[in-house]
Amino acid sequence: MSRIPVVLAGARGHGRWHVANIRRLERAGLVRLAGICELTPLTEEEAGGELPEQSADFGTLLDSTGARIAVICTPIPTHTDLALTAARRGVHLLLEKPPAPSYAEFRRMADGVAEAGVACQVGFQSLGSHAVPAIRELVASGAVGEVTGIGGAGAWVRDEAYFRRAPWSGRRRLNGADVIDGALTNPLAHAVATALALGGGTRAEDVAGIETELSHANDIEADDTSCVRVTTARGLRVTVAATLCAERADEPYVLLHGSRGRITFWYKQDRVLLQRGGHGPEEYQYGRTDLLENLVAHLTTGAGLLVPPDETGAFMRVVEAIRRAPDPDRLPDAAWRHVPGESRRVVPGIDGLVAAAADTLSLYSELGAPWAPRTEHPLNEVSTR
Repeated sequence: MSRIPVVLAGARGHGRWHVANIRRLERAGLVRLAGICELTPLTEEEAGGELPEQSADFGTLLDSTGARIAVICTPIPTHTDLALTAARRGVHLLLEKPPAPSYAEFRRMADGVAEAGVACQVGFQSLGSHAVPAIRELVASGAVGEVTGIGGAGAWVRDEAYFRRAPWSGRRRLNGADVIDGALTNPLAHAVATALALGGGTRAEDVAGIETELSHANDIEADDTSCVRVTTARGLRVTVAATLCAERADEPYVLLHGSRGRITFWYKQDRVLLQRGGHGPEEYQYGRTDLLENLVAHLTTGAGLLVPPDETGAFMRVVEAIRRAPDPDRLPDAAWRHVPGESRRVVPGIDGLVAAAADTLSLYSELGAPWAPRTEHPLNEVSTR
């Protein structure tokens, strides 16, 4: 089997991970790094080997390399146009999350990709974890009884330089275009997408209502300390709390609540803890299928895609609700402090609030956080206009 030529758009920042992953699959004989699209060309060291063809013109590079797959890891507002540039050429896609900054842009991308007849995989790597179907099987077997809700918790540490890493970092809009680079929509987007997946609500029509509480301690437009509660069409509550201002960095997780137990999934580690009445705790470790490798298998053997666009529709409803919400509240000076010598801001007590939100399915305001914005009129319907 000949190796599939791949072009990577956006090879710095998080794109470095994609360079290493493409090289890994290259060594396995599955793909060939045919081109890199960057404004400033990479060095051999940055490219992890012999330099492929490079250009700042994505469309021209796709044409000249004969690429069959494009990996897009560029600023959020560029995703839709670049995806459609590839789709119109019959090039299949691995599109980084979030797939778009608004539901309208998401639909433009997804509809255009479908019309072109190309495959598109959205880069929620956690949904490639073998733990996801394993948890679904545990639930189906009645291991924890009836599912009563899903919680998600992400307590991360980011210094102030993180929000200056690119012109769009920490922005809701840039030069009139939506960006929506908040804690829930970008760095901890996996917590939202994974919680929705375990709640059986991945498609746009699975969402009945969304409540948001958005705030920031850092000097940014977007949120760095926020929570969201989704009510699914089946009436299940999915609450995810996130912060980039934690006192201590912790592994993010999703917590499935059942009438007779609970399942905790540390999605970055593919680790699962099952707790239920009459049994001791049971811990499991799972493998994971790489999403680019799955896309290659889809093209070569007909394997099903793990994360096609329509399976991220519910996540994009959350992005849209955050986009349409009032701008995040700036936390009062008394609600946060500087960490000496670390150039970062911490919200005291936030680690416990994040965990409590996942545990009780409550919003920050309901947990008594004095700084939390109040959602006076929760969304009962989710508009996508």
